Amino acid sequence: MQSKLISLRKYLNYTQKDIATYLGIDLRTYINKERGDSQFKINEMFAIAQKFGKEINEIFLPTNFMKYEVNEEEEVSTWEE
Repeated sequence: MQSKLISLRKYLNYTQKDIATYLGIDLRTYINKERGDSQFKINEMFAIAQKFGKEINEIFLPTNFMKYEVNEEEEVSTWEE
């Protein structure tokens, strides 16, 4: 679930239909994305961030963000499954 997105959308008085229309997607598709049943496309995340006047990372985080790990020896970032 995209808790930050939902809170911010409601705070700014946008409905799910408003954002779905802005993105040019079906309302049901948007609801599924907001609930976490499917993923937002990167261009959708950028469009929402722009509409809300926020940085993308202020709204969206990877679902497994807490499992993020930096491997200092190789200086690369990896995601645990």
